[in-house]
Amino acid sequence: MRAVVQRVSRAEVRVGPETVGRIGKGFVVLLGIARGDTADDAEFIEDRVAGLRVFADAAGKMNLALSAVNGELLVISQFTLHADTSQRRPSFSDAAPPDQARELYELFLSLARRRGVKVQTGRFGVHMDVELVNDGPVTIILDSRNR
Repeated sequence: MRAVVQRVSRAEVRVGPETVGRIGKGFVVLLGIARGDTADDAEFIEDRVAGLRVFADAAGKMNLALSAVNGELLVISQFTLHADTSQRRPSFSDAAPPDQARELYELFLSLARRRGVKVQTGRFGVHMDVELVNDGPVTIILDSRNR
């Protein structure tokens, strides 16, 4: 499982003209599920996202986690994070099939919510427009296979 985590001051996701998710300060998480990923991968990535200490403390140092700043999550499923780009036309055969991906995506969301994080989402499997203001910029890449 891969996650591209962007610290944002605000973000929203639209499906057509409809805004389906919106957050203030927090993280936009682009979440890619690979073939062979399991609940353990979802738990690992969710724990890392929640524990990332990249928000400024009183001294201005990146030292605080999401919960310390009452941050929110906007989580977007993104199978393209598992693109094989060895050719000019990417192959997505390493991405999990939709049913498996949806199950692990939903698990990730429920783990974050159980932690008490306010979570917004896009819509699984549809075309979306994601708009965000990357704060910093701070962008972190997580991969459950690189522990």
